[in-house]
Amino acid sequence: MFIGEYIHTIDNKGRYIPPARFREELGDDFVITKGLDSCLFLYTRAAWQVKIEELARLSSTNADARRFSRNFFASALEAAPDKQCRVLIPPGLRAHAQLTRDIVTIGVVNRLEIWDKERWEAYNAASAAEYEAVAEKLADIRL
Repeated sequence: MFIGEYIHTIDNKGRYIPPARFREELGDDFVITKGLDSCLFLYTRAAWQVKIEELARLSSTNADARRFSRNFFASALEAAPDKQCRVLIPPGLRAHAQLTRDIVTIGVVNRLEIWDKERWEAYNAASAAEYEAVAEKLADIRL
């Protein structure tokens, strides 16, 4: 299970080191793809397989399902850390998440999200004001 918030940097070659506490659970290889809200999603192999199965159930006759699946899978990258535990994030994914030098990795149960630090702080500040209102809307899932 992934939880918590960790501040890191990426080097000038676009290499990222996942937080030490997550490396064992991530395993030897994992998948990185475009996330929502201009971040990146990082999935273990097992969580990626679940995501494949979920999205495969979407109707191929639904234009929104096709559009989302195309973008989600086309941007996906199988990644493996090097001997120094660094993972190269390609330019297209860095651009999607607007990653600069300072980044934040957050654990969201079955995935990690990689955010530009300034964008995460702005998003987090904006959504903090709505936290309780959103919780009330989601009351039926018993938070």
